[in-house]
Amino acid sequence: MMPRKRLGRTDIEVSTLGLGTVKFGRTQSLKYPQAFTLPSDEQLRELLACARDMGVNFVDTAPSYGYSEERLGELLRKERKDWVIATKAGEEFEADKFSDQGISRFDFSAKHTRMSVERSLRRLRTDYLDLVMIHSDGNDLDILLNSGALQTLQQLKQEGWIRAFGISSKTLEGGLLAAEVCDAVMLMYHPHYTDEEPVIAKSAQQGAAVLLKKVLASGHICHDAPPVQAESKDPSEHQDPIQSALNFAYAHPGVTSAVIGTVSLQHLRANLIKALRAQNTA
Repeated sequence: MMPRKRLGRTDIEVSTLGLGTVKFGRTQSLKYPQAFTLPSDEQLRELLACARDMGVNFVDTAPSYGYSEERLGELLRKERKDWVIATKAGEEFEADKFSDQGISRFDFSAKHTRMSVERSLRRLRTDYLDLVMIHSDGNDLDILLNSGALQTLQQLKQEGWIRAFGISSKTLEGGLLAAEVCDAVMLMYHPHYTDEEPVIAKSAQQGAAVLLKKVLASGHICHDAPPVQAESKDPSEHQDPIQSALNFAYAHPGVTSAVIGTVSLQHLRANLIKALRAQNTA
């Protein structure tokens, strides 16, 4: 069973592997190496059941993930208390009917942040959200200091609509500040990108949770891995790139959970086993 850790300073317990859900509701303007189609409701039920049976209780979504929130709201409505649901605020995605691309727009104002949270509550069919993160456009410091989004999330927590708040950051400076003022910081971290690693250490010092995104580099860790040479006697050349990436992620003791997205039941089962193996050897 997947272990659980406390989400920062809160009393929320999250599985050390979380399920990312962008592929539940959006196909456009994504950086995955291969195109895909949206899964059926039945496929998603099987995926969520598999994750739950292996001890996963943490699911990550966002308004910019297309229909992800609405689909999760329907799929989880009878078992809401079994899941820790994280969503975001700040980014809106508009699909293009005539191409395979879409447009993201950002609004971090207090008014839009509150509206976004209220809408997520309706879409997810719940009267509370476990975690809401600011969906940064890359201007982390300005968002945290000047936009009003952070203060609005703090207020919503006091009002009881959300249990924890944070930011899905994109810069080292923003992540370091967020470690001081947020319950959770989501950051990118994998073997080919370690720029924000100091945020993990500072978050541990400050008592903030660390959630890893793009642990597999949006699938490129595996897709772009060099071919294995059959004649090679170097064990490192035969290492599964996904296992290596998970080993790397869980080797840092400050990591609370790693969020991995997939709509393949086969991939999910394999990733769960590899995540357990990585934690057992960390």
